[in-house]
Amino acid sequence: MVFSHDVELALQAATVLANSALEPDTLTTVADLSQVFVDFDYSGRHDADAAELEAVRGLRGELRELLTASREEAVGLVNTMLAEERAVPRLMRHDRFDWHLHAVADDDPLPKRIRVETAMAMVDVIRADELSRLGTCADDECDGVVLDLSRNRSRRFCSTTCGNRNAVAAYRARQSQ
Repeated sequence: MVFSHDVELALQAATVLANSALEPDTLTTVADLSQVFVDFDYSGRHDADAAELEAVRGLRGELRELLTASREEAVGLVNTMLAEERAVPRLMRHDRFDWHLHAVADDDPLPKRIRVETAMAMVDVIRADELSRLGTCADDECDGVVLDLSRNRSRRFCSTTCGNRNAVAAYRARQSQ
């Protein structure tokens, strides 16, 4: 494992949310947001309404900017996000997770918690100098964010769809020679 479980989940959630803004948009309903809440083990408040959905949709550009930033740019973005949200880290243990950090209250709005949890996860990425684990999709027709948590740092595509499309194209190119 490269990062702790909560950091990996926050990074995965941020990547999914950032990529949800690509065509086709995959975060259009409250049910879509509720699925993200469940899939990435968010705890605490979840209003499950249109206002919350729109607020989370509004974070996607900022998440993408953070996940694709240089180290110095990421430091500035993280510091700004944490300061704006008045994040105060504290140790927590709940559900099936052992001690980990939370930096906002469980009853704070979900968009605020997503923003802070992503920033806190990026603190670990920056400190470990592991920003090379984040990038953009190697598919020429895709701008998706790639999170590579593999041991050998071999992930190049944001999704199976992009990977398969490129594998088929490479196969066809080899066959035509």
